Amino acid sequence: MKRNDRRKALATPYEDFLDKQLKSPRACVSYLNAALDQDDDEAFLLALRDVARAQGGLSRLSQMAKIHRVTLHRMMSRHGNPLLHNVTSILHVMGLKLTVTPEHAHGLGRDVV
Repeated sequence: MKRNDRRKALATPYEDFLDKQLKSPRACVSYLNAALDQDDDEAFLLALRDVARAQGGLSRLSQMAKIHRVTLHRMMSRHGNPLLHNVTSILHVMGLKLTVTPEHAHGLGRDVV
């Protein structure tokens, strides 16, 4: 076996590595929160797709969330624009929930608890 072939054989494809990491609910939370911190809807949808794939795929997720498979694929597509109740349903079946925290200590000019 050539040296480059051995190196390729030892390398773990990125998606395989990510899927293994995203089996942990704690890792999913960190990954999705990091995507939300990007203030980029596409980054969050990509992260949500990654988590869905790691948790068994979109077909399984559509059954659990009771969202038609084709609808879920459209929502999660690169140009998807899912409604909030769909996102919360998807997160719910993955054992996660959406929360809001203050961005700044003085948000809206008042003390935020």
